[in-house]
Amino acid sequence: MYNVKERRGFMGQPRKRHDASFKARVALEAIKGERTIGEIASETGVHPNQISKWKKQALEELPEIFSGGRKKGKKNSEELESELYKQIGQLKVELDWLKKKYRMFHG
Repeated sequence: MYNVKERRGFMGQPRKRHDASFKARVALEAIKGERTIGEIASETGVHPNQISKWKKQALEELPEIFSGGRKKGKKNSEELESELYKQIGQLKVELDWLKKKYRMFHG
């Protein structure tokens, strides 16, 4: 089995990890169309197929930024908040029960 740190990509070369801002810049450059994907690939050292995937992903997800994407995030935070309050309530009930039992035996 491969260790994650030792994992190799195509042709035995170490796999590169790029941060989101780098991917966004490369995808934006590809979307602009001022240069070919091949030119961008040779400049950045990223395979042209990968650049095409980032470009496609950016174009697919871009409309969500301007539509209900923020509402979805708000809904998720409300659901998280609700779940956390539920857990707090459950923990308070458990704590009260434990205090009661402690007092009964040590009281």
